[in-house]
Amino acid sequence: MDEAVDRPLRVSADASARRVCALVPVKQREQCKTRLASELTRQARIALVRSMLSAVLEAAREAQLIYETAVISPERDALPAEIPLLADAGESLNAALTQAYGKMWRRGWREFVILPADLPRICPEEIDALVRAGRVSGFALAPDRAGTGTNGLYLASRPPFAFQFGSDSCRRHLQEARRLGLAPRLVDLPGLAFDVDTPADLAQWQPIYA
Repeated sequence: MDEAVDRPLRVSADASARRVCALVPVKQREQCKTRLASELTRQARIALVRSMLSAVLEAAREAQLIYETAVISPERDALPAEIPLLADAGESLNAALTQAYGKMWRRGWREFVILPADLPRICPEEIDALVRAGRVSGFALAPDRAGTGTNGLYLASRPPFAFQFGSDSCRRHLQEARRLGLAPRLVDLPGLAFDVDTPADLAQWQPIYA
């Protein structure tokens, strides 16, 4: 169920206020971080996912330029009651983002930040930097440490935008932005660049798990 329907999201009537909506997709918690199964038990992986998601939501809450944050997921799990939940039918991450992006656009939002749920070192200032960079041309991207993945997007273009999360998503997102006539800006910041996908990532973040 799309709980954002039940609770009106905060959309400014004044377009000049330039409100930004953050969208944070996360899978069903038990399905997350399976590549860490050799290092962590099922319960430890779920706890890890919840902890990282909480860090992302807290950073978005404290960012000066984010006005609303919504989570895209098939379950509410331990989300705080004040965080709206947008439904994820489970088809794919890109499909869920496309649906949520279009829905929020129709409700009046015009600026968006897409943030993965596994950025434990992200800080509010980095989110604001991503927004400011994107406002120059309508699109900004924060790559992962390898420079191949996407750890943050700023969008201010009319749907549809063809999300390209998956293998080589950085290059494919930049290609999609250019297809739409946007001039991509890259934002390379440590908290946005650091995600936790592999045992090596986990050891670098919290050596106690290694």
